[in-house]
Amino acid sequence: MLKSNYSTFEFEAGTDEAGRGCLAGPVVAAAVILPKGFKHELLNDSKQLSDKQRYILRPIIEKEALAFGVAFVYQKKIDEINILNASILAMHQSIAQLKITPEFIIVDGNKFKPLGEIPYQTIVKGDSKYLSIAAASVLAKTYRDDYMQHLHKNFPRYNWHRNKGYPTKEHREAIRKIGACEHHRNSFKLLPEQLKLDL
Repeated sequence: MLKSNYSTFEFEAGTDEAGRGCLAGPVVAAAVILPKGFKHELLNDSKQLSDKQRYILRPIIEKEALAFGVAFVYQKKIDEINILNASILAMHQSIAQLKITPEFIIVDGNKFKPLGEIPYQTIVKGDSKYLSIAAASVLAKTYRDDYMQHLHKNFPRYNWHRNKGYPTKEHREAIRKIGACEHHRNSFKLLPEQLKLDL
């Protein structure tokens, strides 16, 4: 059973990101403040949910949340500041969109940087422990999936509608055959053989 609050504050925001391990596309973060007593039998860590369940939950979360925000940080910025900093930046930006300033922030994972004076706590596997982080994980994942579906129309050979930019066998095969495009993260090891030297 997921818990509602970590702190004793009324306006506690949960934040999470999606797409950190991808070879292409943005990292997307969401932040959510849920009302006291919010419950939904489907809500869990988005990785435990089917696509269908995530898309059922998204409008419910958006309607019921006291506030939510979603932010994208794109591959150019990821290459510039690295994926960890880009993930934290996306979280900061999603929190900044909240129409209520949170009194406390709970973060999925073990890395975060202070956002102004707001106290925070990082929580490993927080998306399977706290409702607001689980809700943020659902928003981040569905918004990112929608974006990759949209990109797929112009770049069909990478099959992003299926792999969403993750390093699957078919995605790597496509990079091997046709090379990378402007949506790929150049700072990432796109192919395993990039580390081998042609001697």
